[in-house]
Amino acid sequence: MILTPIPLERLPDMLRRFRDRLAEGFPRKTFDSIAATSPHRAAAAVAEIHHEQALALAREFGMDVAEGPLGSSLSWDGERLHAHTEAFVLVHEIAHFQLASPARRCVIDFGLGAGPDTVDRAAAERVAVLSQLAGDREEAMVSLLGILWEASLGHPALASFLDQNWLEGGIGRSAAHFATVLRRLNEGGFVDAAGGPTRHLRPEPDEATELPAA
Repeated sequence: MILTPIPLERLPDMLRRFRDRLAEGFPRKTFDSIAATSPHRAAAAVAEIHHEQALALAREFGMDVAEGPLGSSLSWDGERLHAHTEAFVLVHEIAHFQLASPARRCVIDFGLGAGPDTVDRAAAERVAVLSQLAGDREEAMVSLLGILWEASLGHPALASFLDQNWLEGGIGRSAAHFATVLRRLNEGGFVDAAGGPTRHLRPEPDEATELPAA
């Protein structure tokens, strides 16, 4: 949900100022791949194509897909992905799968608690295992990685960039946050030198400092 809606007539100038705050080379090139896409969600036949592409990508990662009522209460039940949702939500869940520790890839909603599309919120909250700080850091990385997947697929990545509030909090601050999160993704092997998403899965377990105090 966009915290501060941006009038479309102001968007080009805001994107230009955001880009100007990024270092030349890798950060700008990566941002350009997002800014080149549409700020509007796909609809009708195009949305259906994007949905099928997102499901195909999930299956490439080995994520099972739940159909019908079994997939209606959780975004990810530890084994299956809820299929009946928008393409951008599916791609976001794929990014969660990549960035979760191996143990949390088998946990409801990746052990982060209830997501915005989770119906059975109590079940998700019962298995939340990360500290607030670690969860927020991972969520930021997931958000940007999902957006970069959308850009690579030709989906409206800019719509997700806006919806997930990457321009919130002032241009300078938001550009610095973007650069930091992008660097972490690159250092972790989730984004290549051209700014494109990779199929890397996190191999490391969660560190003790990432877990809530007993």
